[in-house]
Amino acid sequence: MSTLAPPGAASTPPPADGVSESPPDDVVAPAWLYEAGGERATAWVDAHNERTRQEYTSSPDFVRLTDDLKSALDCPDRIPAVADRAGMLYNFWTDADHPHGIWRRTSWESYAAGAPSRADRAPAPTSWETLLDLEALNAPGALPTELGCGSGEHLVWGGAHVLTTGPRAGRRALVCLSPGGGDASLTLEYDLDARRLIAPADGGFHRPVSKGTMTWGDDAGESVIVSADFGPGTVSRAGYPRQVRRLRRGQSLDEAEVLVTAGGDAVAAFASRDPWGRTWLTTMPSFQQTRIWLLPDDADCPAGTGPARAALDGGAPAGTVATPDGDTVPAGAIPLQVPEDSLAGVGRDWLTIQLRSPWEAGGVTHPAGTLLGANLADFLAGRRQLEVLFAPSASSTLLSTAWTAGHLVLTVLDDVATRLEVCTPPARGRGGGPDADTAQNGWGHHWIDLTGAADRLGCPAVDDTELRPGRALLSVSAAALRPADTDYLWISASGWTTPSTLAVARLTPSGEITGMAVVRQAPARFDARGVRVSQHVATSADGTRVPYFQIGRPAPSSPPVLVHAYGAFGKSLVPGYEPVTGKAWLERGGTYVVVNTRGGGEYGPGWHLAGAGAGRRRVVEDLTAVLDSLVARGVTTPEDICLYGSSAGGLLTGEVLARYPERIGAAVLEAPLTDMRRYTQLSAGAAWTVEFGDPDDPEQWAWLREHSPLHLLQTGQAYPPVLLLASAADDRVHPAHARALAHRLEQLGQKVTYFETAAGGHGGGTTHAQQAFVSALMHDFARRHTRRGR
Repeated sequence: MSTLAPPGAASTPPPADGVSESPPDDVVAPAWLYEAGGERATAWVDAHNERTRQEYTSSPDFVRLTDDLKSALDCPDRIPAVADRAGMLYNFWTDADHPHGIWRRTSWESYAAGAPSRADRAPAPTSWETLLDLEALNAPGALPTELGCGSGEHLVWGGAHVLTTGPRAGRRALVCLSPGGGDASLTLEYDLDARRLIAPADGGFHRPVSKGTMTWGDDAGESVIVSADFGPGTVSRAGYPRQVRRLRRGQSLDEAEVLVTAGGDAVAAFASRDPWGRTWLTTMPSFQQTRIWLLPDDADCPAGTGPARAALDGGAPAGTVATPDGDTVPAGAIPLQVPEDSLAGVGRDWLTIQLRSPWEAGGVTHPAGTLLGANLADFLAGRRQLEVLFAPSASSTLLSTAWTAGHLVLTVLDDVATRLEVCTPPARGRGGGPDADTAQNGWGHHWIDLTGAADRLGCPAVDDTELRPGRALLSVSAAALRPADTDYLWISASGWTTPSTLAVARLTPSGEITGMAVVRQAPARFDARGVRVSQHVATSADGTRVPYFQIGRPAPSSPPVLVHAYGAFGKSLVPGYEPVTGKAWLERGGTYVVVNTRGGGEYGPGWHLAGAGAGRRRVVEDLTAVLDSLVARGVTTPEDICLYGSSAGGLLTGEVLARYPERIGAAVLEAPLTDMRRYTQLSAGAAWTVEFGDPDDPEQWAWLREHSPLHLLQTGQAYPPVLLLASAADDRVHPAHARALAHRLEQLGQKVTYFETAAGGHGGGTTHAQQAFVSALMHDFARRHTRRGR
């Protein structure tokens, strides 16, 4: 990355050794630290990595912990997550023998034979067919040089789209691979019969390395829908593709049809086909907004470089229409007139609209958080006969939806524990059978009761901070097995101390569940005997109740406490089995706390928006209220708390570190945001101004500065020990954020531990060995630097 300078500031950064009493707005680390792969930055990273390795790998306990975590991650009896494609089950698998993984498939019969033991049979080994071995793929000379992969860049699995229709169903796939594990990736066509990648020179579809996607464009596999960096002006300021094209077999990208182009100020453009064969076009004016069009099969689309360039330059080529903001779509595209900040979904003949803000339609104002349903054809024709499928309450919100062939399954979050509801549309438009019991003009509703799969019921309340004591704390999720033509579901369930269970079930025409069968049950990965799971509430500065989970063994003295928080983008932190944290922390006597601050999605859009933009102070207040609650309840002391956050959670951890260092004993920031003056200039940061604010707007920078850890650190203030984790391959949150904070803390004479991986991207390590090392480092650091470990 080129040298960065803040808007309106001198291009030359302040001296590397300069320290000011209160950091000015243009304070930066040395410019070379912003060069992800620069020679001087690499030397700085290498020196810090070596210092960290020497400090930790010399400890036998650390080595044992790393080995234990790798063994847990490599365990052969993990649940192999599978996807049904054209009658076969596909899985990507990593273990000690395949550190970078293999893509494989099996039959339903073989997978079902591996189900947990019953009285009449024992589980049998699953017979897998290996399709692609990434170790072999990364061998020298295995890939054509024209694919554009840099020398030494290890390709990491990014997923596959198996064709499920037409004569090539189950015979062709589009395989996505990421150099180094970042968000940028390439796509190649794969021949499942011959078990080989089809090189572009041999007529295979190919997407060059960039951020973007490639999916099938028709039933026969004769075209693909591709978004990519097509050249100058084709990506947004955030680095995402602005244009989507449809490429037919035998064409070059320059000959492809142009489906949609996002305006110059937009975040991205997308297009895809749904399971029922419809093509949808989408642009994102901001990270929280979308505009959607249905593209009829017979719509004429312009093709070639001329129309493509004209649309990118803000024009409207012949046969297209342009919006006032510069989005361009084919003239025959039909706009889906839903609120831009809503989440729209389709299932066969039905449309769902999940509201993020109030919306008036048909003379009725529906509140934020409501899920509405309508017949798709009627809605596109202008009729607004909407039915409320879910209405939020003070404690409940809609987490996600999944369509099967004839039903809509809702995952509802109720005080941060999940439950499932099935909504069955009326017979019109779905071919209701004779046993369907829904009214012709109404939707049916059924709950799915899975409480028996939850953690053990809690004990009676220990103190008055407990939230609904005695209930099962459960996370369940449902995914359609094959939504185009079946009503079968994958259902998974887990809890903080209960390993995951995977089941298959079928929905009857009336929406009731039948024939549920457990196909996999994960064994315990850590000793949870005596571990108590409870949920509590703290009171934030404005009186808002903030829930948090507490997992650990009752201790006579203050145990080390690892506190995890996120608080952004509407992301919800829900119960779930965490084998690494269980093995590295709970099993060793620590207590684990997960905080549900505002900014997350635990109580719906209002909860999220209350912590966005200028409201971000509430996120910090919520977290500090929980830290104070833990101390007030006698659970721990500030010196025994290690605060952990990743990505936007790393920003939150950095804010507490800089503003309230006395409340914690240590901090771990993984892939964090720290420099909010420049975050819009780094990697994908330009997409997030709706969430955090725009530092180029003086009025917004006035309050955003108060949430920029790099600018909050001050000379003379003592800060607790800090571990910063990053990846040079992270093209979502630039490693300069972590580097700059480490550099600033070192300038101030503070203790900093820094470790940066060369690969892994924003999602972490690319191998179990790398993941185990980083996880061991995080947990061992937390133990060493809380009071009990000192």
